[in-house]
Amino acid sequence: MIIRRQPLHPGTQASLLPDLEYRFWGHYTDQDGDPATLDRTMRAHAHVEDHIQRLKDSGLERFPFTGFDANQAWLQTICWAADLVTWFQLLCLVGPLARARSKRLRWQLWHAPARIITTARRDVVRILDGWPTATEIVAAYRSIAALT
Repeated sequence: MIIRRQPLHPGTQASLLPDLEYRFWGHYTDQDGDPATLDRTMRAHAHVEDHIQRLKDSGLERFPFTGFDANQAWLQTICWAADLVTWFQLLCLVGPLARARSKRLRWQLWHAPARIITTARRDVVRILDGWPTATEIVAAYRSIAALT
C-alpha cells in the first residue's frame, strides 16, 4: 500500500484522518518498483480515468444507434465536443468552472438563460437577472472576444 500526504489547499476535501494540515490518500498495488514511480504511474492513470469519465458524462455511456457507421460518427462527435469544451475551459474560464466537470458546466453555463443581441454593431450578452454564474459567463464571453 502506498500512502500519499498532501498539504490542504483551499477548497480541498479533507480526508477521514483527523489532521487539519494534510490530506492523506492511498492505493494498493502488486507491482514491483520504487514507491514514488508507482505513485506517479497511478496518478497518470487517474488522469486517464478522469478523461474517460468526462467522455461518459458527455454521451459516451451508450451508443444510440444500431449501425456501426452511425455509432462511429457519434463517438467522433463526442470526442470533438469534449476536446472543444476542454480548450474552452483552458482558454476562457477561470475559477471553479475552469476545472468543472461536464454536468456542472451543462447546468451552470450551457443551460444559462441568456441571449446575444446585436445592436448598433455591437454584441450584447443579456443574462437573466440574478443568475448565479452571470459574471463567469460575461468573463468567458469577453475572453472569446479577445481571442477572435
